[in-house]
Amino acid sequence: MSDLPAAVTEPVREAVHEQAVEGFGTVRVLRLDPEADAEAVHGWVSQERAAFWGMNGLTRDQVAGIYAHMDTLDTHHAFLVVRDTTPVALLQTYDPEADRVSECYDVRPGDIGVHLLLAPAGPEGGQPGWTSVLLTVMTSYVFGVLGRQRVVVDPDVRNEKAVARFLRQGFTAGPTVVLPEIDLPDVYIPEKKAQLAFLNREVAFRA
Repeated sequence: MSDLPAAVTEPVREAVHEQAVEGFGTVRVLRLDPEADAEAVHGWVSQERAAFWGMNGLTRDQVAGIYAHMDTLDTHHAFLVVRDTTPVALLQTYDPEADRVSECYDVRPGDIGVHLLLAPAGPEGGQPGWTSVLLTVMTSYVFGVLGRQRVVVDPDVRNEKAVARFLRQGFTAGPTVVLPEIDLPDVYIPEKKAQLAFLNREVAFRA
């Protein structure tokens, strides 16, 4: 994969979740190291394909700073998803009650918000079914390990691929909302028109 280390070898981090997937290898969810993973993450979020992630144009140090700040929070967390030894995705989880999305829907006990950014395909191209595998691993982590009851996602309405991807995975479309601008000394997030979608624990495990 472009702009990525060939493998994650330094020192081995304990996974918060590990899952062997037949035909794909072992997928591990590791806590993001804001500094050690900065080159890889910056390479992903800087690409045009990641424009909806909202970090195009930021420097490597700015990206590292954003995740260093997130690492101080109890409500928002970032993870590096690794397939065998190759980084393949960036996962973020958050408590909806501590996020701007709470202004747009009625948060239930047991809800968890999720953002997932897939790494660009390598020279060999994408592998069919890989996106579905990553989403399955993600839901296994938040439902099985964290014990949450419902996942909420809020992709930009213009990101039709992401919206369709979640719906194919069993998510149910919610309302289209406008997430308000956040302008604080430590963080600025512009207003976003988003398509909410939800996945209940029972639906995920039934699938």
